Amino acid sequence: MADSEVVKDEEHHDEEEDNPNYKPPAPKSIDEIINADTEDESLRKYKEALLGQGGAEKVIIDANNPSKVIIDKISLLAEGRDEISIDLKQSPEEIKKESFALKEGCKYQIKVYFYVQRDIVSGLKYQQKVYKAGIKVDSMHQMMGSYGPKKELHSFTTPQEEAPSGMLKRGSFKIESKFIDDDKNEYCSWKWNLEIKKDW
Repeated sequence: MADSEVVKDEEHHDEEEDNPNYKPPAPKSIDEIINADTEDESLRKYKEALLGQGGAEKVIIDANNPSKVIIDKISLLAEGRDEISIDLKQSPEEIKKESFALKEGCKYQIKVYFYVQRDIVSGLKYQQKVYKAGIKVDSMHQMMGSYGPKKELHSFTTPQEEAPSGMLKRGSFKIESKFIDDDKNEYCSWKWNLEIKKDW
């Protein structure tokens, strides 16, 4: 995953360690963003792309959910196979029973479907830790970007990766995943299973 920011264990000791030189921008309301730098045409177009033509229109997907981000589902896209998904609106106990299977050496991607409501989310990130037999063997930190609220479902697809291969790489893996943003807000966390097999 090289297209967006991805951090692996061999490059960093812990994917949750932020770059000490990076300071996320101070949070601003939608109205503040719309009314700033109105003379800058390119910035105006960028805001329209982020917020849509409606701009400050309040978007509420689920009035009972105070969160800005509602994670709908996560899918595995593997070469030559149908998309398989985990519904992240289930309880953590139900999600924990879910399992994906991959053929060793196949190319795959992860696709996330989510809503943004109420306000802009800045620096949305997907993080995961991978364990085999209780030992952490890998981790990933994927920057997804910033999104404005809209009634339609957003989606994000990671760059393509290759599943590990070889007898020692096959077997069952436990994965802990979560979505956070630049302000350390955690929108969803869950545990799930992945099986690397010799064949489908």
